[in-house]
Amino acid sequence: MPLTRRDFLKASAAASALAGLGLPVDALAAEGGERWVKSVCRYCGTGCGLYVGVRDGKVFAVKGDRDNHNRGLLCLKGFLLPQIMSAPDRCLHPLVRKGGKLVRASWDEAMSLVARRFREAVDAHGPGAVGFYGSGQGLTEETYAANKLFKAGLRTNHVEGNPRLCMASAVGGYLSTYGKDEPMGCYEDLDHADVMLLVGSNAAEAHPILFERMARRKQTGKDVKVVVLDPRRTPTARIADLHLSFTPGTDLAILNAMANVLVAEGLVDEAFVKAHVAFGEGKDVNRAWEDYRAFLAPYTPVRAAELSGARAGDIVTAARWFGEKGRTATSMWCMGLNQRTRGVWANNLVHNLHLLTGKIGLPGSTPLSLTGQPNACGGVRDGGALSHLLPYGRLIANEKHRAEMEKLWNVPPGTIQPENGKPTMDLFQALEQGDLKALYVMTTNPAQSLPNVDRYRKALEARKAFLVVTEAFHPTRTSELADVVLPAALWAEKEGVYGCTERRYQLLEQAVRPAGEARPDFAILCDLAARLGHGALLPWKGPAEAWDEILTLSKGTAYDFTGMTRARLAASHGLLWPLPAEGHPGTKRRFVKGEDPLVPADAPDRIRFYGRPDARAVIWLRPQQPPAEVTDAAYPLVLTTGRVIEHWHTGTMTRNCKELRHANAESVVELHPDDGKPLGIRTGDEVRVSSRRGAETFKAKLVDGARPGTVFVHMHDPQRMCNRLTIDAVDPVSKQPEFKICAVKIEPIRKA
Repeated sequence: MPLTRRDFLKASAAASALAGLGLPVDALAAEGGERWVKSVCRYCGTGCGLYVGVRDGKVFAVKGDRDNHNRGLLCLKGFLLPQIMSAPDRCLHPLVRKGGKLVRASWDEAMSLVARRFREAVDAHGPGAVGFYGSGQGLTEETYAANKLFKAGLRTNHVEGNPRLCMASAVGGYLSTYGKDEPMGCYEDLDHADVMLLVGSNAAEAHPILFERMARRKQTGKDVKVVVLDPRRTPTARIADLHLSFTPGTDLAILNAMANVLVAEGLVDEAFVKAHVAFGEGKDVNRAWEDYRAFLAPYTPVRAAELSGARAGDIVTAARWFGEKGRTATSMWCMGLNQRTRGVWANNLVHNLHLLTGKIGLPGSTPLSLTGQPNACGGVRDGGALSHLLPYGRLIANEKHRAEMEKLWNVPPGTIQPENGKPTMDLFQALEQGDLKALYVMTTNPAQSLPNVDRYRKALEARKAFLVVTEAFHPTRTSELADVVLPAALWAEKEGVYGCTERRYQLLEQAVRPAGEARPDFAILCDLAARLGHGALLPWKGPAEAWDEILTLSKGTAYDFTGMTRARLAASHGLLWPLPAEGHPGTKRRFVKGEDPLVPADAPDRIRFYGRPDARAVIWLRPQQPPAEVTDAAYPLVLTTGRVIEHWHTGTMTRNCKELRHANAESVVELHPDDGKPLGIRTGDEVRVSSRRGAETFKAKLVDGARPGTVFVHMHDPQRMCNRLTIDAVDPVSKQPEFKICAVKIEPIRKA
């Protein structure tokens, strides 16, 4: 019997949180498994620990790890993970395109073809003619192997991944404010927060186990306040004491107005600001406190309300709650802030609130960006697997950093190209223009997940580049366009490390053998390296040997986790870096004396922002700016996209779970009755949603929780793709696209 959305919510940990309950899912797990293997959930960036139950060589159940941060809790998606292992669309054999069709081939035939086409592309057109596009879902060792092969072997910096689409602006915010990427706090801060500020985060659906923790804190803490800034009234807003709805793209004005209130009402920690903060505008740290006060002056709550459509009184209340002295405050945000053409600026403005009040580096006070994928942090951001990065905080544009990596990788000086590669949207535009001749895609589905997706699907369909896709499922909207599809081992079929939101690294142990002829991506990349003549770069017998090499790359950096040996990871339930020695317990809060081993014991103050030369964090002067595309008479509505609790990303896994297959699987367009009724649209009617880039047909759903003038579609439906409508404009700093805002129109489809 199909599970209704109501049944799903009642069964999920998130719904339990809404009811004030905490249901350990392991109480529901099957009994009598032959053995239980420690692992991590395959879905979001929360990184919930779990055990995989194996019977007769098959995964039959999972149960939550009570000793991990999730306390044995799993959301229903996590609980249903065993079903993805035996899905009917598992890719079990290599496929090669012949006569326009993908047909079964041997591994040797497929890999020989891949190696030959990549070698020919480099020989004929140079290293810039090939590229790699990975994912925050690959294991750290897999992503590291690809990064090393392409940058040091094929000598191209066109190495990208889908974290560019989700977390790049968060990275830009951390780097520009503190000088180093990644959050400084941890999940434990939620247990001490008196105020929780969520901006552009629907954690109840996207991060349900963290949301359960927030709800538990609200229920058990004293006068805990939850403030939600979101155009929609999402399930997250159900526990909010204050929900600020606003016109999408105007939250910079609101955040500046909150800072205005903090300054005007004496809620600034002046001693903290004087000791630990600098001020900047544009790209330069060249301003002073008085400049910042003058900058904030126009951003009164009344003016911000006029710009945003929020209520001025609500802005004042949010600021007072956040700034109240003697109380802690934690902020959280996700794609609503990041997927914007001013995403980095929006991130800066959240950090500004913490720096003004000194509510940072204390239990319960931290800015905590929430991550969408299980290894976007550990594998891609930390591991330097983007076109401008090298591992563990090093930059391609930095000559010293290139020399360090060339020495560590034992390659000749000058091997690593000095110019940055192409970020994601530029990479696919290079493919469109015919400049990119061969592309290797691993563990992701860009022909569904890219913005303005039809533009890039047309380029792929035109065979403008030789496309290799390693994938556990087939067909996906990307693998259907490939020249070669390589069957990849899935989750419990392989071994490696994941690094989640709070800098927590965890080992996923292999539980079962790969299905069919599938192989781990790590093994596939090592095979490819050998066939390309770069076997010496990837000489490892397995992921554990690669991990030992990775430890040497982190040594002496701000990430230093050389104490995370394989044995220690196997024995632990997650470790937080920095962790520079085997005896070190790990670091809950960075930059804090006595907790962070990189802060000298004799530092004069409790906090030291060592990421910047002057050891000061930066408050940035960031004005309100409109999105790349605004509404007009032709396209009068704002489209925003996002997630729902039942599904994840492009649905390749969750749609293989029988309880989820019919639970909110079809994308519908949610709109306010005030927008639907004048057009004669009722819930269930088919409508055509059009933007300047394309159109898609959806069923309509009229909901009071929608903001008038704004419509919402989830991203998980491969047939009704919201990304036919979205815009591929990017943030000028992070190069992250603005998925969250574009202009559309809606037309009812009248049946004859």
